[in-house]
Amino acid sequence: MADGGVAAERLTSFIERLERLEDERRDTADQIKDVFAEAKGEGFDVPTMRTVLKLRRQKPHDRSEQEELLEVYKAALGMA
Repeated sequence: MADGGVAAERLTSFIERLERLEDERRDTADQIKDVFAEAKGEGFDVPTMRTVLKLRRQKPHDRSEQEELLEVYKAALGMA
């Protein structure tokens, strides 16, 4: 044990793992940015693609509930 009861080797292990994961996250974020840029270059609307990604991550029931609520709100605001 090191000072303060902290196992230095274990702490170092956690820190190094976190650093590697943060590097991977940055690499992944760069790749995602590149894919969006490529899609935009081919005429796709990036904000709409982001919305579709968000919707696809939802469960079907949650998605339909959100879409119904959106329609109710739009109607209440005279947007429908």
